[in-house]
Formats: sequence, C-alpha cells, structure tokens
Amino acid sequence: MQKNDVPQDNSSLKSKNFKELCYAVNEDGEYVTAKSSGWDPKTIALNNAIEDINERVAAAKIKVLANEVSPLVYYMELHKMDLGILASYVSMWKWRVKRHFKPNVFQKLSLKTLQKYADTFDVSIDQLKNINHEN
Repeated sequence: MQKNDVPQDNSSLKSKNFKELCYAVNEDGEYVTAKSSGWDPKTIALNNAIEDINERVAAAKIKVLANEVSPLVYYMELHKMDLGILASYVSMWKWRVKRHFKPNVFQKLSLKTLQKYADTFDVSIDQLKNINHEN
C-alpha cells in the first residue's frame, strides 16, 4: 500500500490520541513506516472480539450464581484465560484446576490454594469466593 493510502478511519485508537504503526511504500518504492488512526475492518473485528469476551464473562457469572461452576470460571473468563493458562499461573495440573471448577470441590479448598488463585486474579480471597463484590 502506498504511504498516502494508509487508512485513517475512525476507531477506538483515534479517541485515545494513539496511532498504530504500519508499513507502506513511499514515492521511491521503499518501505517506510506510517501512522494510522484506524481501519474499519480491523475495528469491527476487534469490537466483535470484545463483545464475545463480555458475553462469555456474563455467561460465566450466571453459571456461578446458579452454583453450576465455581467462581474460578468467572475470573478465568474475566482475565481472558483458558484452562492451560490458569493452570500454568497457579502451577497446578490442568485436571486439578478443572476439578476446582466444581462448586463443592472449590468450597473445600485450602487457604493456601485459594490464595494462589486470588493472587493470580489480583483479588482478595473474599472477592474470589463471592463474585458479587465484583462490578
């Protein structure tokens, strides 16, 4: 793309006075950097991804409040993690973390284990146990 063709569409980047660095071709045919305030297709894709994440967080919260899963599922979704990432952060096997997703198992966890999860999610143990303290 030519340097003067770098997209300057309205996006979430523009509202924060932030520009994305792109590569373009100048008049001499050389690659140079150019700043872009946004590109509509990219903005649409990003907004769709954020909307999907928010829906997953809301669905997880409903399941926690219905006592179908433990609060770990909610916090995992809220922090954009999957089972493997969460397991690595708390230094446990995936099967063990998955077992902690069961409300009856979660209620019996030791303070040491709860503290590992609380530290990972940057919340207190009380907040970890009761998601109603969250927004």
